[in-house]
Amino acid sequence: MTKRPQGPQPIGSVVGDDLIDRVQKIRERSNQRRIEAEARPGESWADAAARLRKEGQDKKSTRDRSLEEDLLDRSWADGSVQQTQAETRSNIRKPPAADCQPDFFVPTLYDVGTRDSRSVMDVAVFRLSKRDKRAGEVIRYDLPDGYVEVTAGPYGMASVWDYDLVLMMVSHMTEAMNRYREGKGDKPGRIYRPHISDILKFCRRGDGGKQASEIEGALDRLKGTSIKNVRERPSPNGKRMMREVEAEGLISGYKVLSRTDNGKIASVEIEAPRWIHQEVTEGKNPDVLAVHPDYFLIEPGIGRYIYRQARRAAGKDQAVWAFQTLYERSGSAGTLKKFAFTLRKLIEANDLPEYHLEEQKGQNGPLLVMTNRAWLADLEGLGALEYRQQLIDNGMEPSAANKEALSYARKQRKAGEAGS
Repeated sequence: MTKRPQGPQPIGSVVGDDLIDRVQKIRERSNQRRIEAEARPGESWADAAARLRKEGQDKKSTRDRSLEEDLLDRSWADGSVQQTQAETRSNIRKPPAADCQPDFFVPTLYDVGTRDSRSVMDVAVFRLSKRDKRAGEVIRYDLPDGYVEVTAGPYGMASVWDYDLVLMMVSHMTEAMNRYREGKGDKPGRIYRPHISDILKFCRRGDGGKQASEIEGALDRLKGTSIKNVRERPSPNGKRMMREVEAEGLISGYKVLSRTDNGKIASVEIEAPRWIHQEVTEGKNPDVLAVHPDYFLIEPGIGRYIYRQARRAAGKDQAVWAFQTLYERSGSAGTLKKFAFTLRKLIEANDLPEYHLEEQKGQNGPLLVMTNRAWLADLEGLGALEYRQQLIDNGMEPSAANKEALSYARKQRKAGEAGS
């Protein structure tokens, strides 16, 4: 009996090198005959081979694009393209190893709510993509009383991840202002001096050398990205309309000190723009919103953008926005179909902090329902969710059904309190 070798063997030792050579020669002769048969008049054999090779590559690329477009068309039309449970990826990355060891003061995470009653959270003042730098590009958002332009500098447009530094600055400034109102500290100025390790820990990025070196690049993009507000408003006497234009960067300036021997950052100094400083320090109730600390763990840019929309619009209950509106306010450089496809993957995972995501059909296209999970659990206990779904099934618009369900929940709560 012949003893068979154990484990994987080279194919030549199994079928023989002569057979492999014969098969290769057959393939070469067949390919040569095809090129000779399809060669054009006056075309050399080498030119014909190059042309046919390129045509084959183009056909494959066209098939791939057609398949992708078909998937996007079906996804946009009815959401029929769904991921299996095994394919659904979490949008939340794992926190860094030292995340559970806070050894410095961590304030509540805040974001600026509005600028002159214009919501900074309602539009993306940064790019959502990590790859596309969008240097020199302009994003324009048309609004009822004017428009907002986001202009990128030569280093590229600030990304939603670069904006973490602005969130940290706003958070510390808000906490300092709260202490000032309580008589426990000085009024915060526009200069903010965080330690590099504090930045990495606050933004939950770990403490690697590459993370630290990327801070300077983020500051370059934040400094170079300007926000231009153009709006029309009545003059002080109300006799004529005036056009008002303001423009400032996401930060006004920065200074970084690094060691020359190893390049490690020793200190960072960031100057807050005037509009952020005024929003936080002027008035009794600064328009800032608390943000969940797990926001920093959201990996996709669209996930961070949708969380910001939910935090601003839904707050402690619920909001409904059209896919089309979300796309227009995202500043996305891709198509609406691609945006909708990605948004549905976000809905499928449904793991953003605080908010439950759900798609509903609307009269003019798909809608995204963003619901605070605590509010949702409260309504479910009162039977309001079932009541809301009945209203929608009977033809009521989701936004109107939400209001009716909330009213129903309040009545149920009062009835329960009176009965007890």
